[in-house]
Amino acid sequence: MQIRQPIRNIQDFLLSTYFADGLRITIGVLLPSLIFAQFGMLKYGMTLSLGALCVSVVDSPGPMVHRRNAMLITTALIFTFSIITGLTNKNHYFIGFLLAVSSFVFSMFYIYGVRAASVGTAVLLIMVLSIDDIRPWQEVLLYAFMVMAGGLWYTGLSYFVYRLRPFRLVQQSLSDSILEVAEFLREKAKFYHQNNNYDKTYSDLLQLQVSVHEKQDAVRELLFRTREIVRDSTPEGRFLLLVFVDMVDLFEQVMSTYYNYQQLHDQFDKAGILSDYEMAIKRISYALDDISFALKSGGTPVVSKRLLIEIERLKIKINNLEKNNQNQEYNTLGIIALKNIEVNIENILSRVKTIFSYFKIRNSKDIRQADVDTEKFITRQKFDFKLFTENLTYTSSTFRHSLRVTVVMLLGFIVAQILDFSHSYWILLTILVISKPGFSLTKERNYQRLIGTTIGAFIGMAVITYIHDRNTLFVILLICMIGCYSFQRKNYVVSVLFMTPYILILFDFLGMGSIALASERIYDTFIGSGIALLASYSLFPTWEYEKLKEAMINILKANKAYYEQVIKLYFEKNYNRTEYKLARKEVYVSTANLASLFQRMFSEPKSKQLFIKEVHQFTALSHLLSSYVATLSLYNKEHQFIFESFDNLKPIANNTNYLLDTSIDNLEKGTDTIDNVPLIRLNDNGLGVKKGEDLIPEQFDLIQKVAYDIYKLSVKIKL
Repeated sequence: MQIRQPIRNIQDFLLSTYFADGLRITIGVLLPSLIFAQFGMLKYGMTLSLGALCVSVVDSPGPMVHRRNAMLITTALIFTFSIITGLTNKNHYFIGFLLAVSSFVFSMFYIYGVRAASVGTAVLLIMVLSIDDIRPWQEVLLYAFMVMAGGLWYTGLSYFVYRLRPFRLVQQSLSDSILEVAEFLREKAKFYHQNNNYDKTYSDLLQLQVSVHEKQDAVRELLFRTREIVRDSTPEGRFLLLVFVDMVDLFEQVMSTYYNYQQLHDQFDKAGILSDYEMAIKRISYALDDISFALKSGGTPVVSKRLLIEIERLKIKINNLEKNNQNQEYNTLGIIALKNIEVNIENILSRVKTIFSYFKIRNSKDIRQADVDTEKFITRQKFDFKLFTENLTYTSSTFRHSLRVTVVMLLGFIVAQILDFSHSYWILLTILVISKPGFSLTKERNYQRLIGTTIGAFIGMAVITYIHDRNTLFVILLICMIGCYSFQRKNYVVSVLFMTPYILILFDFLGMGSIALASERIYDTFIGSGIALLASYSLFPTWEYEKLKEAMINILKANKAYYEQVIKLYFEKNYNRTEYKLARKEVYVSTANLASLFQRMFSEPKSKQLFIKEVHQFTALSHLLSSYVATLSLYNKEHQFIFESFDNLKPIANNTNYLLDTSIDNLEKGTDTIDNVPLIRLNDNGLGVKKGEDLIPEQFDLIQKVAYDIYKLSVKIKL
């Protein structure tokens, strides 16, 4: 069994978008202070750095045009609010009112998406840091202009880095998404392991599916909105688009291999063949690791000979097993299932080889154009005021979140004024970064912040106490800054763990470092965390079960649309490939939404975990349904079985659609009774299957049965 080398893991991280972000933000924030310090103007340098830091909050991965616009808007807003806060912060009552109003308005930005919400966070950040900074009006204006200059400097730096290598972010994001698919494959391989915990593996798979969707969606957003890729059609752009399209198709193939693994183990454990399946799937996942690394490093991956040997060995073993089964020791259907999985593994390998082949013609002008209607896959975010006013209602979770943030920020401000610590704004900063729209997210962020701050404070105290050489301290500061900004999207605990020593060392450089400062930071963090967590539980709370009905209906509608597109492959000669891919994408989106929502429910109080058993069953059945539909799709596209007529399967297909429609209706209306909906039985007459294959009718029947199970479950769930 291959063990991924720690060196490769480190290389992966150093070449990743996380580290690139960390490096860019560190340079953007640190450089102004370093340059101005050389001329004895550290105070001005620090103000420039503050502007750069605020603008870096919105510089998350995405199309450059979105990032640039967000950074420019943020720069204008932090300039404006620096002036307003600086001129009014002598009056505690007015500044409290301004903080409350700003907290509400900017928290409402969540309705426009995550990037818009981060614009609001950046503005509140500059407000919080300016509240206690009382200075004459002339200096306030100078301070605001310096903050704006810092923001513009960072925007220019970010744009310059992008223009140097316009494809770099897409390469890194695509690489990350392939790594997630490789992890998904490795998790799926566990089903073939003896004495496996199926429930845990299934649960982990669902979480990985959420990650795969998030990463693929990020790549889709970058690929389809990057002008150099969509319009200019350079060889590199075409190459990246081809790899991405094939990876999405490959993931569909991986999704389609779903069987009754318990039955397979009962039948074939004594034959010892299932461990070969496990190893073959793992070898393919290692090949995907190599593709991922090559995308980041610019290398050309080579298909491993061990992988090809492993697949060939598996093929020979299953053929021998079939030949030696004269005494019917093994169930014929079981052997068919094993052969079917082996064929699917070969098809996945074939697609992996195709992706490997793209690297050889990566820079060639002859590389073909991927057949994708990019416009249809882009979700456009509206920024109209009407959406804002429509959400000014208690039924809107964003509105409740905004009310909650308003109250807790005001409460934090009052507590900070009463305690009168030297850095009481840390309380407000803690509340600002911890407060999330849902209880579970706030709770998770709370724990991460507390753990990271406490451990980081002790590390910071040790560094300041035992290391006095300024050069060594600066190197440690640099490492902590890069670590803090590199991990802020990857692992928040690690990010905060780096952030606390970096702040303490920074204050030490400014002549304000002490053990008291570290303990004050811990106190402030605990106070802010306590206020934010209590408020998320008791103040206009938003619970995950409130979104369950909509998420469940969405996944049923998406699965039905996907099924309708797949059966067109069988019942209609012409079908629209773009419509098929859009339907498939919607299934992934809705599955990821429901799976992550269900997972977040476990962080909530028991009294708020409604229908947890039924929802778990529903999530499992929905996943099974999309897996079976994917398999049906692949039978047509990959296996090309030949039938004389598919018309006899139409009643089953129609009944499946009827069952899904009725399930949607049950969830919407909260129906109590189960109508006597019959299952349509397979009719052999007229199917005229050639080569004795009966896989397609059986697959139609399996999908119908899962739809029937979902239908029965939809009556039990009352939301």
